Order: sequence, then structure tokens, then C-alpha cells
Amino acid sequence: MFDFFDGKKKAVIGMVHIGALPGTPLYDEKGGMAKLIEGAAADLEHLQAGGVDAVMFGNENDRPYSLKAPTSSVAAMSAVISTLKHKIRVPFGVNYLWDPVASVGLAAATGAKFVREIFTGVYASDMGLWVPACDEALKARRNLDVRDLKLLFNINAEFAASLDTRPLPLRAKSAVFSALADAILVSGPITGQATDQSELSAVADAINDVPVFANTGVNLGNIDDVLSVADGCVIGTHFKRDGHTWNEVDPARVKAFMAKVETLR
Repeated sequence: MFDFFDGKKKAVIGMVHIGALPGTPLYDEKGGMAKLIEGAAADLEHLQAGGVDAVMFGNENDRPYSLKAPTSSVAAMSAVISTLKHKIRVPFGVNYLWDPVASVGLAAATGAKFVREIFTGVYASDMGLWVPACDEALKARRNLDVRDLKLLFNINAEFAASLDTRPLPLRAKSAVFSALADAILVSGPITGQATDQSELSAVADAINDVPVFANTGVNLGNIDDVLSVADGCVIGTHFKRDGHTWNEVDPARVKAFMAKVETLR
């Protein structure tokens, strides 16, 4: 397991979904940056108090998503995270949807320990033809002198269909071998929808070099099955009030979930 999770088995990464950033269609000009910081701070505290092993800051509210991050949005996201750094008590990561190079730059600017993104593959998506710049992201990691930054490869993109016809386990092995993935993440078709358990199991069976995480749709009802094969999971939607992706984090849901995880470690 990654050293930045302090050796925790079956690690849980809780999502801090920052509100829509400046320059995106849903940005709240009246609330401004103060509202973004206030919301992220509350979610961060609830996740940490509930016992998650790490947190990840993401821009899930920046719908419709872009394959090239606007400078204004990246700057604003960096400002939110930097403002909250003194409150962060667990390892943290970042993810700017869906730009791997911008995500690495954001990590370098904020001191994040890991990045989650789509780094490999070719997809037909809601955003059009999707061809991630994996080589540029890894070059940025080197050139920005953040070589210890861990890159978590989401290998089956949400809101998209892969144009790569290879079986998912083979794509996972290839990402580790040729693209230097530090971890493999397996996702469902849309944020909040569960990973196919058979796919997750097949990928976990195929990968021995790096951890395998379930990336979407993990909840109290399926956590036993997920952690029976995966090294950990990323949780966003299940931690929200009423299990709705765009709501605030519900501290009771976090505590109940983490209490269950402790019985499975």
C-alpha cells in the first residue's frame, strides 16, 4: 500500500467536491470564492472527523466538463486548497476533470500527494473525442520536481465509452507496464454508479504491481464485496446527504461507513 496512507489497509479516500469554479457555467458569482472555501472546509472537516484515510479535492461541479482546463478555474481551485491546507490532517490528492496535465500542475502548486485522472486510452465521450496526454502529465511531474507524486490511473472513464477493445484487465496491465501507473482505479459508467464487481475482480486478479481501487458507487451495501478484492476505494456520492452527489457531506454517513470499513481491515 502507498506510504502516504501510513500503511493503512483497505484505504478510503473521501471526496471534497468544490463548488463550481470561476469561468464555468454553474459558478455562483454572488457567493464567490468565499462560498467555495466555506463549502469545501465543511466537507473536509466532516470527512476527517468521520475517519477517512485521505481526501481528494475535485471539481465535479464544473459541468459540462472540459478536456482542457481553463486557467481561471485551475487558479481558483489551487486557491481554495491552499487556503484550507492548515485544516488538512490526512494525506490529500487532487483531480481536475478531465485534464491530467493540469491536475499534475495543481498537485505541484498545492503540495498534494496524489492525482487521480484518466491518463490513458481513447474514448467517445460527452466531451467529444477524448485522448488524454499521459506522456505530458508524466513529463510535468518530472519537470515540476514532484517525482514522488503518485498517479492514480482511472482506466475506464465515466461519461464515456472506450474505443480500445482490449479487455479491461489487459488495459490495466498495459497502463502499469507502459504508462507507469502508480495505482489502477476501476469505475462505473457515471459518477455515483457502482463499479462492475466482475470487472473489479478481474482487474485485481491481473494486477500485482500496484494497488487497485474501486472509484465510483461504493456504499454500505457493497463495501464488503468491494474490499474483498480491492485495496481501497474512492467515495464521493455515498457520503453526501441523502446519497445525492451535489449535496454536502453528511457526517453521520461518513462515520457509519468508516465503522464498517474498520471491521473489514
